[in-house]
Order: sequence, then structure tokens, then C-alpha cells
Amino acid sequence: MNIAIFGGSFDPVHNGHIEIVKQALKELHVDKILIVPTYLNPFKTEFFAPSTMRLKWLKKLFLHEKRVEVLSYEVEQNRAISTIQTVLHVRKIYKSIEKIYLIIGADNLKNLHKWQNYNQLKELVTFVVASRDGIDMPKDLKKLSINVNISSSNLREEIDENFLPNTLKDEIKKYYTRIKMEKRIENIISILDNQKAENIQIFDMQGKDYFVEQVIIASTMGERHGLALLDDLKKGLKKDETFLNVDDDNEWIVIDLGDILIHLMSPQYRSKYNIEEFLSQREEEMKKIREELDE
Repeated sequence: MNIAIFGGSFDPVHNGHIEIVKQALKELHVDKILIVPTYLNPFKTEFFAPSTMRLKWLKKLFLHEKRVEVLSYEVEQNRAISTIQTVLHVRKIYKSIEKIYLIIGADNLKNLHKWQNYNQLKELVTFVVASRDGIDMPKDLKKLSINVNISSSNLREEIDENFLPNTLKDEIKKYYTRIKMEKRIENIISILDNQKAENIQIFDMQGKDYFVEQVIIASTMGERHGLALLDDLKKGLKKDETFLNVDDDNEWIVIDLGDILIHLMSPQYRSKYNIEEFLSQREEEMKKIREELDE
């Protein structure tokens, strides 16, 4: 029995991964390809989509591929697992293995010698490299006839539907868009909190027929404090956000980031105009409208 192992974060899974699997099935003469999503890449400190979600996406994507199995081993360990551990696990559950191919991306070649128990690993598997971005590869390594130039990290930053599997396109786009928004909000709140803004509130206006997706309201301790907060936001967010418009009144500063609106208000103005009540009422109005449409 010949098996190929294709591991990775798949954060998110994309069309390049699909092409690697298709080409491996054509070229490697294997009985089965095991796709192994990591819980956490041993060379990274964080993931974006939870491992259980990435596992679910992969199972859904390859559900009807008879020679493809999505292995949950690393996810079930709930920690980073080295490749050698996975290979040894596969050898235990498949007793009649004659050959194991290990599919890796060309971007892994420079650190391959750093992998745990590398010398043992290279005795157990035959490395198969999926070429990428014109990276030079040693002639003695087996290669797949494919050139994958899709980056999961780039996709997380800028979701391009053309690179996503049709069956998962909407789900993946929705998830990473939400995660990206949450990180942006977290960054804004961190700056405001560190600079002593008070009573910070966040209003999620998505799906509520409002002109922005998120509204942040914070109280200042006076005009100078409001201007200082504005200056800190501009400095802290300059690499990540575009300030489309700033209305910097003495008592009420409004910052327009396109899909996020920030209100920095004196306590007196905040009490007088009570934006929170308006936004809450908007939420209730849209809830009633959706209920009526569902009837």
C-alpha cells in the first residue's frame, strides 16, 4: 500500500491545495492521500481559524474523493505535533504500508533540516515538493508538475473569491472577514483603553441597514484628551487603517474609517445626544423587519 501525506495549516484551504491533491493522485500512484490539518504549525505561534473548523472545511471539500482521507490526528492532540509523530502514527494505523510520500511546499525546503528528527523522517518518507514562486529545488527531490502561487496568509489579508473552493467560498469569506474586523476593533479598543478613554462601547451594525458595520463610542475627559486620543489613533492605526474623514469638534470627534465609525465624546455631549439609544433602537427595528419578512 502506497500512501501520501499532505499536511498543513490550511488556514484557509484554497484552490492551490486542491490542485496539489489532484496532481498527486495523477502522478504518485498512491492508494490513498491523507490530508492532515495541524492544530498549530510547530513553527508558528498562532492560528486564525480554529483547527476544528479547518478540519470541517477539508472534510466537506474532499467528501466525495474516494482516495482522499482527512486525518484528524493532529487536531485531536490539541497541540502542535511534529511531522515525524504524524508519520509514525500513520505507520501504526496502516500496517501494510510499502511507501509513504510526504508532500511539502517548496517554501518549506529552507527549514526542512530543522524539522524534528529530520534524519529519521527522511528514512521513512519520500519527499515530494509542490513548486511555488519560482523557488529553486534540489534535483534529487521528487516534484509535482504544478506551480502553486496562492498564499493562505495573503488570502487572510485580502479575500479573493477566485482562489477559494466554490463549495466553501461563502463560509470562508464570511469567517475571515469577521476575524479581520474583530482584530481591527481589538486594536482600536486597545489604543483607547491605554490612553484612558472611558465607557467604551461597541455596536455591531452589520445587517442592520446602517451605513457602517461597526460603531465605537468612548467618553473623553475634556477637549485636550479628545484631541490626544485622536492623535494616538492616527499614530497607532496608520499602517492598518485609512482615515476617510475626521470631524474634530471640541466636544465630539467623529472618525470615519469607511466601515468603522468612532465617536469620541465629552460626557456632557454623550448624555445629551444618547447615540447608544439610537443604535439600540435601530437594532430592534431591523429585528422586527426581519421577523416580518420571515413570516
